[in-house]
Amino acid sequence: MTTIALHKPYGVLSQYTSDGSPNRTLAELGLPPAVWPVGRLDADSEGLLILTADKRLIDRLMSPRHAHRKTYWVQVERIPDDAALRALADGVEISGGRTRPAQARRIDPPALPPRDPPIRYRKSVPDCWIELTITEGRNRQVRKMTAAVGHPTLRLVRAAIGDYRLGELARGAHRVLDAADLARLLA
Repeated sequence: MTTIALHKPYGVLSQYTSDGSPNRTLAELGLPPAVWPVGRLDADSEGLLILTADKRLIDRLMSPRHAHRKTYWVQVERIPDDAALRALADGVEISGGRTRPAQARRIDPPALPPRDPPIRYRKSVPDCWIELTITEGRNRQVRKMTAAVGHPTLRLVRAAIGDYRLGELARGAHRVLDAADLARLLA
């Protein structure tokens, strides 16, 4: 069965049919037939999205019992101090429940093309990039986590799933995964 990695652009839904919004859909990206997204990235998020028809792979990546790692690069308002990063790592209250422990650290701005449209810029409010690795996938979880510690998300990019990294895959491009890629994905 074909499994592909897609660099989902900003403003694209993680589905093939329109939801009535002005956002584009996966149907516009020239993907191979009969593959479906494993999980989702919101239209205002970008980065690595896996698509497959392999039900066992979908279960392995999505089931909470496997606690599969997903790593995000998150541009946030202001510069989080060590206490904010510890709070993200320890778990925060969102949507009536505490998140699982995560990994959180400040990083240098990643080498990404500018977002189209660009993020809002405010001279008086600095921003910072963090890397956040989580093992669950609640609705808009990363955005809710950063907001809970006082640092709203400006830009969100999924950089990796397991040990499979987005790498140099161009925005809107996809590639078929081979056995070595699948092993990194499942690591």
